[in-house]
Amino acid sequence: MRVAVLKGGRGLERQVSLRSGARVADALASLGHDVLAIDVGAELVATLKAERPEVAFVALHGVGGEDGTVQELLEILDIAHTGSGVAACRRSMDKVAAKHALLAAGVATPDWVAFSSTAFRELGAAEALGEIEDRLGFPLVVKPASGGSSLGVRFAAGAGKVPEALVAAFSYDDRVLLERHVDGRELAVSLLAGIALPAVEARPRDEDRFNYEARYEIGRTEYVCPAELGAAEGPVLDAALRTWDALGLEGFGRVDLILGDDGPQVLEANAIPGLTDTSLLPMAAEAAGLGFERLCERLLELALEREDRRAPV
Repeated sequence: MRVAVLKGGRGLERQVSLRSGARVADALASLGHDVLAIDVGAELVATLKAERPEVAFVALHGVGGEDGTVQELLEILDIAHTGSGVAACRRSMDKVAAKHALLAAGVATPDWVAFSSTAFRELGAAEALGEIEDRLGFPLVVKPASGGSSLGVRFAAGAGKVPEALVAAFSYDDRVLLERHVDGRELAVSLLAGIALPAVEARPRDEDRFNYEARYEIGRTEYVCPAELGAAEGPVLDAALRTWDALGLEGFGRVDLILGDDGPQVLEANAIPGLTDTSLLPMAAEAAGLGFERLCERLLELALEREDRRAPV
């Protein structure tokens, strides 16, 4: 099968995407597929029209790849693609929209507020920080409203740390999210075709909890898979599955949660989780007995099944 592996792009998560894409391309080639690796840029549509792949494996992370942009183009060109459709990608990429969808579905998520850089610069949003801090308490987690890989995420232990955290978050997005910090275990539940894989627990060093490098440098974070959840396993997996349904995800995805004293709370969902050698989806698949090559093959199968459902009768 002729498969275009879309990787790289020009977003902030380019390096992670290049690693994901290279690993996927190698796996698919070893399975005998005719692989066309594309570092996504201005020539993408022209290349796809000239090469006419049967399916596109989307290994793009962040803006342009995970927000529905490339999915929209692929659907215009009538090329099957891995992962979710346009609407689910957009909904998942926007952390605020995702949280509203979770609340509507009755899925627990930490309390938050959000505002734009325009509100901050032109409408005096800084004057509301006292009310925000009273509502959410400390510590706070300040993060860009879109994006992943912990880019721009800061921990604010007190009021004095909020301004610099906002500056950091605004450097990655023009909208920020201030979220109540929930103390607990950091968990990730990957899903394949709506089936939950074994949960992974991340145990970063305290100084690395919101650190980009710690997520991708071997040895910086300890991972336990399957996570030892005991009686909490049912509620954790249920929260992940309800998130999948609430956001309309397809193919594959990953739900990040905190397991605190009050049970699991969902932080966010990733429509195109990483596929690097330190990424959590391949780790969970391996724990379920699904090697990386078979995982990639299964994602292609799901893409073609989804395209068959979209085809007019």
